[in-house]
Amino acid sequence: MTAVRAAGRADLPTILELIVEHAEYERAPAPGPGLAQRLDALLFGPAARLHCLLAEQADEVIGYATCSPEISTWDGWEYLHMDCLYLRPQARGHGIGQLLMDAVLHRARTLGMVQVQWQTPTWNEGAIRFYRRLGATAADKIRFTQAL
Repeated sequence: MTAVRAAGRADLPTILELIVEHAEYERAPAPGPGLAQRLDALLFGPAARLHCLLAEQADEVIGYATCSPEISTWDGWEYLHMDCLYLRPQARGHGIGQLLMDAVLHRARTLGMVQVQWQTPTWNEGAIRFYRRLGATAADKIRFTQAL
């Protein structure tokens, strides 16, 4: 049986493992040094604003989703931005992604949000099909980043 639960501080090493796997899967650079300390503050510190949900099966974490509140200037409301949703390969295709998405949507409702937004790489056709099956709609945009 699969359960989805909020991450606790003791889960941080597992979360870091999942992040490394997720970055590798998305063909992105590996996370840099100091990530554990930054995530600890964002997830569990006094000003925590990042939520992490873990999918667990037989006491093994097999996936995660992270999300945080953001603001839409155009709409004038807060929404929940899902930054990551990742399942280990053996967990894919068994409805576990749906469980994580349901938990993210529930978290958004609990926080009084009216919408969840996220993105996925254009080459990730499996994820795109999954999100479309959920009834989500896509917007064509290019994401930019500027280092400081």
